[in-house]
Amino acid sequence: MKKYTFTEKIDTRSGFGAGLYELGKTNPNVVALVADLTGSLKMNAFKNEFPDRFFQSGIAEANMMGMAAGLTIGGKIPFAGTFAAFATGRVYDQVRQSIAYSNKNVKICASHAGITLGEDGATHQILEDIGLMKMLPGMIVICPCDYNQTKAATLAIADYVGPVYLRFGRPAVPNFTNPNEKFEIGKAQLLSEGTDITIVATGHMVWEAIQAGEDLAKDGISAEIINIHTIKPLDKDAILASVKKTGCVVSAEEHQKAGGLGESIASLLSTNLPTPMDIISINDEWGQSGTPTALMEKYGLNAANIKDAAKRLVAKKD
Repeated sequence: MKKYTFTEKIDTRSGFGAGLYELGKTNPNVVALVADLTGSLKMNAFKNEFPDRFFQSGIAEANMMGMAAGLTIGGKIPFAGTFAAFATGRVYDQVRQSIAYSNKNVKICASHAGITLGEDGATHQILEDIGLMKMLPGMIVICPCDYNQTKAATLAIADYVGPVYLRFGRPAVPNFTNPNEKFEIGKAQLLSEGTDITIVATGHMVWEAIQAGEDLAKDGISAEIINIHTIKPLDKDAILASVKKTGCVVSAEEHQKAGGLGESIASLLSTNLPTPMDIISINDEWGQSGTPTALMEKYGLNAANIKDAAKRLVAKKD
């Protein structure tokens, strides 16, 4: 089991802000839009340095998505930022009609996703956004795991022509990936090789998967850990190759089971390589107010639950 360490904890939204600012300096076609949440999405540096390329829509997210779609017609690359609940649920019609259906080159940048939003509660803790966005034809869906990867993903999606949904969050999480590693859309990241079970995770759950893998190694179970930062398009070859070797899989995500990463993997396996599987996710429940740590514990989105699921699956193979 490869060991991963981190020197700091930092929120992934700051990785987005850093990437956007770097794009502002290197790509004159990049413009930014925000719905009254400049500070929350760490877009202040871009705003201050490039005021002529920054558009404050106010609390009018539907209008912001329409503005972003229109800006692409003139060759601009708009990064439209707001909370995930407002970037998907509140504006689904505009995203579907004006961006996805028209295949506009808009980057939908969604912060404060999942239950780790914390004290704001269920109304803001959207847990359906990945499902909503991955069902739109042509929409790329990305959920990076830490600051470094979020920054790299932000830079990468500027070069991709087409609509993208980029999901990140508010809590400080371990920053452990290589800051110089190139982000490849649709390419899974193999974190540790193993032979007994595959653990596939996305977003904040990747670090939990790593911790679960280390705990399993102490019990003599060799876990292969894969970071699926791009949920759509899914790296089918990487998943199938791993599961063919290990014979069982656990997926982990901060999202509803319906419509999430686990569902995509289950669909892939059912038609190509039927395999024992467990999905660590929210199971048809609403979130609630609380600290991110307490909520992750309450809903079982942690290393301990991943480890337990993995041990059950491995035991069934014997």
